[in-house]
Formats: sequence, C-alpha cells, structure tokens
Amino acid sequence: MSAGESGVRARVGDWAVAVGVSAALLVTGLSGQRPATTFDLLGYALLTVGGLALVARRRAPVAVLAATGLCAVGYQAAGFDVPAVAYLFAVYAAVRAGHRIITVAASVAMLAVLPLAALASGLHDTGEAFAQARGALELAWLIAAGAAGEALRQAEWRAEEAERTREETARRRADEERLRIARELHDSLTHQISVIKVQAEVAVHVARRRGEEVPEALLAIQEAGREASRELRATLQALRDDDTTPPRGLDHVPELVQRARTFGLDTTLTIEGQQHDVPAAVDRTVYRIVQESLTNIARHADATTASVKIDCRPDALAIRVDDDGKATPDTAPVPGVGLLGMRERVTALGGRLRAEPRGEGGFTVQAELPVDRTS
Repeated sequence: MSAGESGVRARVGDWAVAVGVSAALLVTGLSGQRPATTFDLLGYALLTVGGLALVARRRAPVAVLAATGLCAVGYQAAGFDVPAVAYLFAVYAAVRAGHRIITVAASVAMLAVLPLAALASGLHDTGEAFAQARGALELAWLIAAGAAGEALRQAEWRAEEAERTREETARRRADEERLRIARELHDSLTHQISVIKVQAEVAVHVARRRGEEVPEALLAIQEAGREASRELRATLQALRDDDTTPPRGLDHVPELVQRARTFGLDTTLTIEGQQHDVPAAVDRTVYRIVQESLTNIARHADATTASVKIDCRPDALAIRVDDDGKATPDTAPVPGVGLLGMRERVTALGGRLRAEPRGEGGFTVQAELPVDRTS
C-alpha cells in the first residue's frame, strides 16, 4: 500500500471514529432523564464538538485532549450525565504520541473538576455529585486507555528501531564489501597494469630516441595501458566513495571506436535519433556494452570490420555491434565473463540483450535499454 493510500484510509478512519463518538454522545444526552434548562443547547453543542474534535487526534493530540476534557466538564456542568467517551479516546491518542506527563496531569485535573461540574449542574448532594463524576469518568477507564496507548507506542517504537537497525547493518555490510572489493582490485590489478603501461611507454620512448618507427601494436598497448589505469582509478574511487557518477558514458563511445581502429579493426559508428539526457546507469551501460563487444571482437572474432549503431529513442536506447568474424550460426558461442556481465547489467536495468552469430556470418550483440524505468 502506498503512503498516499494509507494517509487517505487513516483520515477516513479518523472521521468515522469522530462522527461515531459524537453520535453516541448525542444519543446518550437525548435519552437521559433530566429537567429542561436554558443550557440544553450549549450542552448538545459541547457533546457534538467533543466528539468531532477527535478527527484531529493524530495531528494535535494535546490540543484534542484539552478540547475533549473541557467539553466533558462543560456538558456535565450543563446537567448532561454523559460518560466522557471522547476524552478517553483523546487520552489514548495522547499517550500513544508520547505525551504521558501531560496526559496524567490532565486526567488528575479531570478527576478533580468533574465533581465540581456536577455540583454546578444543580446537584446539592456532594455524594451524588461525586457518584455522577465517577460514572462519567471511571479511573479504570483512564488506566486502560493510557495503558493501551503506551503499549502501542512502545510496540511502534520497537518496530521502527528494529527497521532502522536492519538498514544500518545492511548499509555497513555493503560499505565493508565495497571497500574489500576495492582493496582486492588495487592489490591484484594496479601493479600489473602499471608495469604494462610503464614498459610500453619505455619501449615507445627508446624506439623514438633511436629514430625507429614505433609499431602500431606497441602504441595500442601504450594507449590501452593508460586507459586501463584511468578506468581502474575511477572504479576504485567509485567503490571507496560510493559515487554513482559514471567515469565513462555515451559521449565517450567515439573514443572506443577510435581505439579499435588502432588495433587494425575497421570500425564505424552510427548514432541515430536525438541524443537526450539518460539515467547515469544507462549511460554507463551503453559504454560498457560497446567496450566489451569491441574487446571481444579484437580478441576472438578474427574480424576485419565492425560496426557500432546506437539508436536514441524517446523511451529507450538501442545498441547493436556487428562484426564480420569467423562466427557462424552452427557454432554456439560459449558465454564468458564479458557476455555474462553485459547480460547482468542489461537485465538489472529492465532491458533485453541478444548476443549470437549472424546468419550471414560474424557475430552480433544487440541490447535495448529503457530510459523511463531506470533511476
């Protein structure tokens, strides 16, 4: 149930209780045997107001406690021997809200004032006045109403505390796991990638100093090492800081295509439709799909050409990466970590992924990412 629906039901329930109590007070007042006085109209008004005031008992429990108490004293003084039912509801609401001291003080005052109100109504016998006051506000009723409100308040507090503790524990465990992954990545990858990058840069530097032509493969290794270092630093920073801003996105796809060309893969990029702002997770996933697809082509496809097509639709982003490699419909692909990672990313965003050999030869990766279901 949504918060809005719950609020509407609570308000309807408050009105139902208020109207029901008000009607019960009026019926009791009308059915009582008492001589007609000039205060009858005031008494009926106080009976009505005292019941209807309960509609605000959740928002202003102390104010409702005071209003119902004053109304009870008022209609008792006007000669209406009617139980203070509305005041009991107000006691319950005030104690439930945590106003215990105020509720106890108000109830003690009510026990003292109600006999005086009964005397003011025309009763000359003090014993009869106290008996009428006890009938209007039995001490046991007060205790029961207060105890019920306190018990429910404590139960709600314990439930909220337990929920808050669970959330904090889950958040702490997630932070610890994220930091552990960051340490593992740093310890296992940073050193190796740094060695590759440094060795490639040294080789390029030495070749240029000798006046030799630097091989394209060596330049590609150098650039790949630099890019891997940048992405690893960004990933570690995101893990440590819980930063959701992606280091790479749709705007960086042309860099991937250009890098693929340095590997000798004739790659084209086509972007159709109107580019618009997309959720960060979608933006990051587009980049990762293209990156992993081109990496797989360079490693495994034995292809000479590749094409990247991105269709920017109002409600989705469609990505397609094709190559002319050695894959055929008869050779079922063995899903590796890269394909599994792509599928997990796309599924988490509510999208669809298809990765399979093409009928005319080569391999295709097609993904569709909704942009209206992701935050």
